[in-house]
Amino acid sequence: MIINGPNLNLLGQREPGIYGTGTMAECLDGLRRRYPDVAIDYYQSNVEGFLIDKLHEVGFSYDGIALNAGAYTHTSVALHDAIRAIPAPVVEVHLSNVHAREAFRHTSLIAAACRGVVCGFGLDSYRLAVEALLG
Repeated sequence: MIINGPNLNLLGQREPGIYGTGTMAECLDGLRRRYPDVAIDYYQSNVEGFLIDKLHEVGFSYDGIALNAGAYTHTSVALHDAIRAIPAPVVEVHLSNVHAREAFRHTSLIAAACRGVVCGFGLDSYRLAVEALLG
C-alpha cells in the first residue's frame, strides 16, 4: 500500500522544481508494470485523521506500507503512534531531500516508528520503498 498525505494529490503540478513533473498515476503505472505479481494499492488524503484511519484499516492485513506523510511528517505524533500500533512495516517516503530544505523539514516525528526512510529520489523514492518492503 502506498499512502500519501497532504498536497500530494497535486504531484506533477505543485512546485515542479522540487517535486518534478511526474504524476502519481504515472508512478503507480510504472510500479505495477515493474512488479506485476505485487498488488499495489494507493490512498491519498489531505486530512491527518483519514491517514490514521487508513493505517489502522490496512496495517493489520497488508505486507507493507510506503508512507509519504508530507508536512505531517514534521508535526504528527498521532501518525507516529498509528504506525507503532500496526504490525505492517512502514517505510517513510519523500520525493525531495528534506535535509537540503528548510530547517523545519529536517525533523521527522514518524521516522523512529518506521522501518526506514527514503528521500530525495523523486518519484523513484516510491520504487525504492517498495523494494525495501519486498526485500
